[in-house]
Amino acid sequence: MPLMETREIQTLEELDDIAGDILNRKVSPNRAHVLALSGDLGAGKTAFVKRLAKKLGINEEITSPTFVVMKSYEIPSHAQFKTLTHIDAYRIESEDEMRVLGFAALCADPLQLIAVEWPERIPSCIPEGAHPIGITLEGNMRSVTF
Repeated sequence: MPLMETREIQTLEELDDIAGDILNRKVSPNRAHVLALSGDLGAGKTAFVKRLAKKLGINEEITSPTFVVMKSYEIPSHAQFKTLTHIDAYRIESEDEMRVLGFAALCADPLQLIAVEWPERIPSCIPEGAHPIGITLEGNMRSVTF
């Protein structure tokens, strides 16, 4: 397992540096890059995906896909990724719902960068090699482990 790093941040803007660092890490050339985002409601999971999208040059407004479960965004110019897929598994009641969404095919596509909020709701769907990112909020301080 790769070495995990934890950073303490006070503002959501500080997620920019973390998103950039994650994008600069070595990724598998033959499958999607999956980020498994864990944290309580309001911890900053969607805020992280917004910052990640900004780093990727996506100009569309990023909103939580809580009710639609999955949203995809075209990445205009990146050396490896062509699509950012944002999944919110909070309302998933059965892992079979991920099959219906075509999640396995997404995970097999090396041009995909997939951010999954609430991965603990669909543990058997999260591929081996996914990159866990944990965000906790205490007062005005966030702790981000990746």
